[in-house]
Amino acid sequence: MQSSPVHVIGAGLAGSECAFQLASRGVPVVLHEMRPLVTTGAHHTDRCAELVCSNSLRSDDPEHAAGLLKREMAAFDSLVIGAARLHAVPAGSALAVDRDLFAGEITHRLAALPGVELRRGEVTSLPEGDVVLATGPLTSPALAARLGELLGTDYLYFYDAIAPIVDGESLDQSSLFWASRYDKGSGDDYLNVPLDRPGYEQFHRQLVEAEVLPLHDFEKGLFFEGCLPIEELARRGVDTLRYGPMKPVGLRGPDGRRPWAVVQLRAETLERRHFNLVGFQSRMKWPDQQRVFATLPGFAAAEFVRLGQIHRNTFVNSPRGLDPRFRVRSQPRVRLAGQITGVEGYLESAATGLAVALDLLRERRDLPLDPPPPTTGLGALVRHLTESDPDHFQPANVHYGLFPPLEPEPPKRERRAAHAARAARDLAAWRERCGI
Repeated sequence: MQSSPVHVIGAGLAGSECAFQLASRGVPVVLHEMRPLVTTGAHHTDRCAELVCSNSLRSDDPEHAAGLLKREMAAFDSLVIGAARLHAVPAGSALAVDRDLFAGEITHRLAALPGVELRRGEVTSLPEGDVVLATGPLTSPALAARLGELLGTDYLYFYDAIAPIVDGESLDQSSLFWASRYDKGSGDDYLNVPLDRPGYEQFHRQLVEAEVLPLHDFEKGLFFEGCLPIEELARRGVDTLRYGPMKPVGLRGPDGRRPWAVVQLRAETLERRHFNLVGFQSRMKWPDQQRVFATLPGFAAAEFVRLGQIHRNTFVNSPRGLDPRFRVRSQPRVRLAGQITGVEGYLESAATGLAVALDLLRERRDLPLDPPPPTTGLGALVRHLTESDPDHFQPANVHYGLFPPLEPEPPKRERRAAHAARAARDLAAWRERCGI
């Protein structure tokens, strides 16, 4: 096997996972990270795999597509999934983490792993040899220009929004209640803010009328559907939030009745001191955020650790620029991984880092190079990124709509289980065939 190192640029989730998978299997890695020497508008530390938008890695239900993908990654000893489980916080059926402990764990494990050299400093040109570009949606301008030259095209982009985090001790919890939808998880993983109909309608008006940060004319409407600002959702209709992030289904208040709408707060740490407003990404101006959220029950004296904000996420047109092995078509020694490829979400970003590492490993060991089956979570992401219509390509989370249809198709209530069972069989066969 070649002894030259793989240069992994960017120590986010994809880069960290990729570096770990390679080095733990004997491939030397130089992991480049520009922080803290060069910072971004979203990060606050110099740690690897720092989470900035949320602390959730989505559903952990083994029959959910996201839960299935986690188990596929865990089968390869995923660094990200292992650290997430070690530092999980209560979140019902989701896998959420204490973000500080999570990033600290990953940074420590990479630093202690023989074969990983962590270099601090901005990379402005591509090193020689094998390169994995995992710089995420906030790629530095110099490196973005170089990548644009390789692809022969401009980036695509969309705007992403970050949800506020509130100090739990500043809330009047006498008007709130602990519960999980349908009593999943431990049954009391979320702190819920109930609203009756008049309170909800007043809150909806406040959102619609709030002042937001302006976008340039050519940037309007470029929000990712899976992470729309709460005020954008509110403008779609008075009931949109009740069927979205504020849905009360599966929840009962202390009086046994279902609220008209609810805001769910998810713990950011095991001590349950700080809470994320689930689904409340926002681009409202900060004074308006404080004013609007203060109208929620229990929030009159709320103190925010972080208010919502937006940032531009950049991604490439992967079906046009990458081959099925995530290699840049014009220069195959360069591979892309993470959110820059057009996946959406922490989980999916880490999964692409794992997929790229497995491909490089097989290439260096002269093993079969066929991609993971599209019937698996890993393979479904690969197919979406490399075989979608390039004229209509958009970021996506993993979901069963990306998978090939089941044949024969079972009743709807049995489909998730059937997808999960088929994926497990096909992944095992692929691993054996490829010698992994």
